[in-house]
Amino acid sequence: MEPTASWISPKTQRGLPSKLGGKGIFAKEPIKQGEIVAIKMGRIIDRDMLVANQATVKGSQLQITDDLYIAPLTDEERELSMIYINHSCEPNLGKQGQIFTVARRDILPGEELTLDYAMYTDDDILDMACNCQTPSCRKRITGKDWMLPELQQRYKGYFVWFIERNWLKFL
Repeated sequence: MEPTASWISPKTQRGLPSKLGGKGIFAKEPIKQGEIVAIKMGRIIDRDMLVANQATVKGSQLQITDDLYIAPLTDEERELSMIYINHSCEPNLGKQGQIFTVARRDILPGEELTLDYAMYTDDDILDMACNCQTPSCRKRITGKDWMLPELQQRYKGYFVWFIERNWLKFL
């Protein structure tokens, strides 16, 4: 395995068409709550390099600190690092540590695996319309959504560590 390739559970299938848009990742076997679904890998780059390479990165980055990201710098690296987890305001996955994506609940075969981007993004680069169509849909997703008290409560224990560290500054 290349050092830039993300690990994806064999219980999933990635790159399938998604109702949420583009490609997604789906369970092909039952996944238990707490089970690791994916581990994001890639190059470590700073914000300036991320901005300079947006044409290649195309939103595939994972923010790991205030100014560092895991992101590809070539099209080949992008494909190796892609997990294809789409956003949902009612996700079945969460983040733990920095690079681990885990099931927040038991997941059945055929379910699309989703994250709320608030769990790992604290950056003004993210500003997008949401089309998840869940009852709690926020309609607009930004890189500062982690600051919303209702999300802090709902996702406690499922944010990357640097978001939880930043969150403590606001208490």
